[in-house]
Amino acid sequence: MTARRPRGPRPHRAIDDAVPIAKARGFIQLAMGGPERIYDISIVSKIPIVFASIMFAPKILASIPELAEYYKNDLARLRLIARDAAVTLELWIRSRHGTWRFFQVMPSTIVEIDREGRRLESGRTIAYLAGVAATEHAGTTPSPS
Repeated sequence: MTARRPRGPRPHRAIDDAVPIAKARGFIQLAMGGPERIYDISIVSKIPIVFASIMFAPKILASIPELAEYYKNDLARLRLIARDAAVTLELWIRSRHGTWRFFQVMPSTIVEIDREGRRLESGRTIAYLAGVAATEHAGTTPSPS
């Protein structure tokens, strides 16, 4: 997963699937398409305002360092957005089977979060993903942890 990749075509299916997740967190606005776009969706709620980039993930269970390397160019683009306490940058990735992982983008790293934007405890990734996959397969919405 260490190969560099240019920003490809917009992941329309992933963006369509991301809309309900984003709406659960606040008002949303999709960014216009094009090669110069910095993010895909913004979420406006009381605080924070979220700018998220939505990507297809060829290896959804990759480690955080692998993902940071694979999405290096996308993360650099997100980091162009001015930040303060009221602005959060996020990377959302989706597997071809519909499993999601979410990350808060920090100045020099990424931190895994749940779909509500809360940080996951260290080591909870696999259990969290298994629970999300089970509820998605059953056609229900995952409950907050």
